[in-house]
Amino acid sequence: MELKDMLYEGKAKQVFLTENPNRVVVRYKDTATAFNNIKKATIVGKGKVTSAISALLYEYLAKAGIKTHFVELVDECDQLCRRVQVIPLEVVVRNTIAGSMAQRLGVEEGVEPQNVIYDLYYKRDDLDDPLMNDHHAVALELVSYEELKVIYGLAEQINTLLLELFRRAGIRLVDFKMEFGRTPEGEIILADELSPDTCRLWDIETGEKLDKDRFRRDLGRVREAYELILTRLQAVKN
Repeated sequence: MELKDMLYEGKAKQVFLTENPNRVVVRYKDTATAFNNIKKATIVGKGKVTSAISALLYEYLAKAGIKTHFVELVDECDQLCRRVQVIPLEVVVRNTIAGSMAQRLGVEEGVEPQNVIYDLYYKRDDLDDPLMNDHHAVALELVSYEELKVIYGLAEQINTLLLELFRRAGIRLVDFKMEFGRTPEGEIILADELSPDTCRLWDIETGEKLDKDRFRRDLGRVREAYELILTRLQAVKN
């Protein structure tokens, strides 16, 4: 696969054009960031682990009928993906109250609500990715109400599938962030990544945090926690 110009560089990934106008290569970096890039560090080996986890989860979802941008692994850190028009929204699914929601609403971290909570955030680094509602997203012409219905339907299906997979791996899927994109045909599919960088994951038995909170909260052993997630998922993925 011949790489051409870099199309985009984010906090944790680079995206390169290829000779195929409908394909890009997504490269996972060893960079760790938090608090809108205020805190950052390099964690050697992190990129290949997050790439492997995301590929495993996308293959698992594809087998269940969820369409994603992932095509195949090119090497340890590079993934061949469909080129999509990324919708500038982050969809956060919360099965347990934690992180920013717990702080914002004064709720003890770890509380399990009776319902699954879906949050929308506007992907704008210059605005610190503000929380928004459906009507804001439509007013800004980011999506239509019909597209939001599709997105929420996919989010519910993905959450159900991931909850079961992580449960079998002895991991509590507390919450996770997703991004979606439009194909040239206008179909909405899952894009970006699913990894401990974008999921909050706790050990079911001990409650130990096995995700990016280890970096945010200076808990240490970030790569080792990610490697444990990968090992457990590999053991139960089939």
